Amino acid sequence: MLEIIDVSDAAKAFIKQKGGVVTVRLSPRHGCCGGLANVAVAEASAPKAPSLYQRHSDEDITIFIATALAYQGLRVDVEGLWKLRHLYVDGSNPRSGHTNKH
Repeated sequence: MLEIIDVSDAAKAFIKQKGGVVTVRLSPRHGCCGGLANVAVAEASAPKAPSLYQRHSDEDITIFIATALAYQGLRVDVEGLWKLRHLYVDGSNPRSGHTNKH
């Protein structure tokens, strides 16, 4: 069975240090020529509207994940050094549909 989302051990440790909560959501990114793409991002905080997310627990962390990103084979990991460490989402492009409006 496919996992909701894979979270590396290093990311779990980082999330625990930051309060034990992670939100995985789509974030719009605007291109230089007017295009728009949604990119999956992970943030070590609770969402502003928790009711809009699926909520799951895994090894003492709480995961809020956008429904469009669940079961997509994505992985949350951490990179960077010292105070510049941050979470990121790795994996195939989320199958959430085209967002450009013409």
